[in-house]
Amino acid sequence: MILPITAYGDPVLKKKALDIDKAYPDLPKLIQDMFETMYAASGVGLAAPQVGLSIRLFVIDATPFAEEEEPDFEFLKQFKKVFINPIILAEKGDLWDFNEGCLSIPEIREEVKRYQEVQLRYLDEHFKEHTAWFSGLAARIIQHEYDHIEGKLFTDYLSPMRKRMLNAKLEAIAKGEVKVAYRMKFPKKKKR
Repeated sequence: MILPITAYGDPVLKKKALDIDKAYPDLPKLIQDMFETMYAASGVGLAAPQVGLSIRLFVIDATPFAEEEEPDFEFLKQFKKVFINPIILAEKGDLWDFNEGCLSIPEIREEVKRYQEVQLRYLDEHFKEHTAWFSGLAARIIQHEYDHIEGKLFTDYLSPMRKRMLNAKLEAIAKGEVKVAYRMKFPKKKKR
């Protein structure tokens, strides 16, 4: 089932999410719905807060980037994962700029600096624990989605001046005054 994506301005996007366990209700269905929702919105990652749930869960499928990033091609074309209760253990490498967007903040893209490599401890969908290093675009997507479960958005990395310049656009998104090709839930949209 395709879920509505929570838009900028909803408090769930600014809240630190909680760990879950195997007993979380209908978790396999939620994971399936999150992938379906992400694909319907042409995204490469989706965190639970983006569908209104303040839990430490995100899904990634970097396949769309596989053709653009030649060095990472083989890895990215198979990089489809579920991350439950992840913890970033280390970040390393130079900070590098990349033009990021977010399904919760449609029509806005900005340059964001992130580390080249990240080490993560996480549980997969079977609650098997993994510790692994990720690099390049995989690391960037993980850091972006991880920020969501920490209550942080990519706009939080922008300078105060740049944020002020985007304020009207961000407010319009919160009110639902934006055209999107996928289902969204807007926190400040007036009821008709």
